[in-house]
This record gives sequence, structure tokens and C-alpha cells, in this order.
Amino acid sequence: MPTTAAPAARTASAARPTTTAASASARRRPPGGTLAVVVAGTLLVLMTYTAPLAVLPDTVRYLDTGPTGPAWILSSISLGLSATQLAAGSLADILGRRRVFVAGAAGLAVASAVTALAGNLALFVTGRVLQGIAGAAVLAAGLGLVGQVFPAGAARVRATAAVGAAIGGGIAAGPLAAAGLTRTAGHSAPYWAGTAAAVLLAAAAALATTESRSPVRRRLDPLGALTLGGGIGTLTAALVQGRQGWTQTGVFVLLGTAAVLLAAYAATALRGREPMLDLRLLRRPRFALSIFGSVVTGIAVISLASYLPTLFQGVLGLSPLQSAALLATWSGTSVAAAVLIGRFSAGVRAQRQVALGLAVIAVGFLALYGMGPHTSWARVVPGLFVAGIGLGFLNASGTRLAVESVPADRAAMGAGAANAARYTGASLGGALVVAVVQSAGGRTPVDALAAGGDRAILVAAALTLLGAAITFTVRGEPAHTPAAAVRDPHRP
Repeated sequence: MPTTAAPAARTASAARPTTTAASASARRRPPGGTLAVVVAGTLLVLMTYTAPLAVLPDTVRYLDTGPTGPAWILSSISLGLSATQLAAGSLADILGRRRVFVAGAAGLAVASAVTALAGNLALFVTGRVLQGIAGAAVLAAGLGLVGQVFPAGAARVRATAAVGAAIGGGIAAGPLAAAGLTRTAGHSAPYWAGTAAAVLLAAAAALATTESRSPVRRRLDPLGALTLGGGIGTLTAALVQGRQGWTQTGVFVLLGTAAVLLAAYAATALRGREPMLDLRLLRRPRFALSIFGSVVTGIAVISLASYLPTLFQGVLGLSPLQSAALLATWSGTSVAAAVLIGRFSAGVRAQRQVALGLAVIAVGFLALYGMGPHTSWARVVPGLFVAGIGLGFLNASGTRLAVESVPADRAAMGAGAANAARYTGASLGGALVVAVVQSAGGRTPVDALAAGGDRAILVAAALTLLGAAITFTVRGEPAHTPAAAVRDPHRP
């Protein structure tokens, strides 16, 4: 008996949460500074993500790309985001959330400078992938910081809603800023502006936030980071490359590599003691809903939103700046909706808010159906407005669900898992939108684009409605279940 009790006692001691001076200081320090930094970081990453949407034709001409250029210009940042979100979240919980956040902001500055200096497609794509890797650290560690300084309840609901509002704000401001800066200062101006903003973000994070990490000692999972991150990354690359034809040898090689790596992760995660992402968490309704809602958001919402500027310019005949301003009707409305839901929804289950958000987005998408060469831009504003309300609900509740669906000491990992699902879904949805649009025909290229856009809108609306129905029917935990009460499978 003594020989077995001692190791068990040591294991329990290692797993028992220990209060550090840093975490105690984080509790005493006013959390407003932390929230402001995280909101600013989320805003900057989403602005970086959406910057090329309104200036794609200008970027293609500047870089003199081939037929695969547009797909890689738009989607290369998703590769970095989706492949490294989980690793960034796990590192933040283990090594320190402020440390990873500051490193991510500094990396974003370097990556944005690389993108600004790019004179060819290869270097531009490299810079965008690096922006995604750095952005993943900012997003995952940021939500981990919020989960640490805001206790479960109304304060956390308001804080995560503010972060959700920053998502909509970044989607609105990114194309507008890029179009305006490109028009006045040239192709590289948006990326130099991003470099400067990232430097300021790193300095603010170092000064205004307090270090926090998981009080439960965990080991790094380098094999998991390699297999899961590599699998997601190669899958994303296959989806981007497949937009130019799914029969290419390279696409099959990438898909096969992704399947092998993901299967290897599943095999090791189910047997390992402390995997980067414990697949048994998927048995937990709220965690499964967080992942499912993020995937649906990526496939149906982000992908169509990313294609709307192309439709506005190609079908409605708007300029890049005009199309960015029109898209801001949608994403700007989501900011106000996210803030409002944070103030009045503390007692409502996040699950129901996600379902409602998806349903409202579907209604807004359906109102966009029927765009043609002679359609006025005012015709699509009501649909964008309604979809923006739904997006605000979705961003606020999805951010809250990502933090509350995992044990309190793994908040950054939960955020990373949700973000990885969102941007992997966006890559899948982007390939789906392109395939649907290209399947349509017409008497002129504009007619064909309009018909394809209508098909893509119907598909996106159908997927969001299906996602809303599934989300609403899944049984979840009560609204006030604190994250700390959710049992970690690795704790005794």
C-alpha cells in the first residue's frame, strides 16, 4: 500500500492548482486594461485578416500573379491561423498568456513588414502565413487573459461580448482601411500601418496586462502540435489549391498527408496523458457546440462574407472603397449587436444565442438574393443589416462559449480550438463558394457571376439554418455553469 500511495500523492500534488503571486496580482489589478489590450489585439488581427478583400484586383495586378494567385492571397493567412491556434492556446496556458500575447504581437509586426516588402506572390503568401501564425497567438492568448481576470458570470459575459464586437469591428475596418490606404499611399501602405499598430500593441500588452498561466502543471505536447497543427495546415493548403481544380496531383498529396497526420494525432491523443487537445472534451456538450458553431461560422458565414466584395465590384460595379463601405454595413452592425447582447444576456444560454445568431444571419443572406448588374447598392443594405445583427449575436456568444466550455485553467486552449475550427471551416467554405459560383453560367461574365453569387447565397443560408437547428436541439449545460466547475479529464 505505501508504495502505491506515494506516487498517487505526488500526482495529486502536481495536478492541484497552486496560487502564484502573478495570478493573485491579476485578481487585484483592475481588469479594464487587460480587456482594452485584448480588444485592440482582436481588432488588429481581424483587420489584418480582411485587409485584402476590397483590394484584391489591385494586389493581383501589383504582384502579377497567375491563376492561383487570388486564392492564395485571400486564404494564406487562414493557413497560419488554423494550423497554430491550438498550439498557441496550449503554450499560452503553460508558458504564460501575456508572454505569448506579446510575442504574437511582435511577430505580427515582423510578418506585416514582410508582406509590405513583398514584390512577388511567394513572398506575399509567406508574409500572410506568418501573419496568421502571429495572429493565432494574439487571439488565443487574449481570450485566455480575459478568462483569467473576469470571473464567471455577468462580468465575463460583457467582456467576451466586447471581444466579439472587436471581431465585427475588424471585419468592417480592415477592407475600409486597406482600400483607403492603397488608394492614397500605394499597395504596401496597409501592411506598413499594420506593422506600426502591432508594435504599439506589443508595448501596450507588456505594460497593461499581468502574467497568468494555468495553475495546473502541464507538459508541452510537441508531437501533438506537429501532427494536429500539421494536419490542419495541410488540409487548409489542399482546400486553397483545390480551388483551381480538384484533380491536381498536389491536391491529392496534401489531402493524403493531412489524413495521415490527423489520424496520427487521434491515435496519440487517445493514449497520451496530457494531449494538446483531449478529444474526450468533445463529449462535453458546450465544448462540442463551441467547435460545431465555429465550423459552421467559417463554412457558411466567413466564406460568403469574404466573397461579397467580389460580387459588389463585379456585379454591382462598385469601386473597392465603395464595396468595403457596403460590407461595413454588415460587420459594423454586428459591433453594436455584440455589445448589446453582452449587457442583457448574462442569464441566457450561449447555445441559444448561437442558434439565434445563425438563424438571423440566414434571413439576412436570403435578402441578398437576386443581385444583378442593374441592382442598386441600396437594395442589399437591409439584408446586410439583418445579417449584421445575427453576426453580433454569433460573435458575442461564440467567444463566451469558447472560454466557458473548458476548464478554467485551459481558457486559451479553448479559444484556440474554437478559432482553429473557425478558420479551417473558412477555408473549406471558401473552396465551396468558388465551386458553386463557377458552376453557374450566363450570357455575359457579369450574368454568370450574378447567377453564381445567388447560388452561393442560397447554399450559405441553407447551411446556417441547418447549423441553427442542430445547435438549438443539442442539450447543453445551464447558463451559469462556471468554467472552473467543468471537470478536466486529466485531473484526479
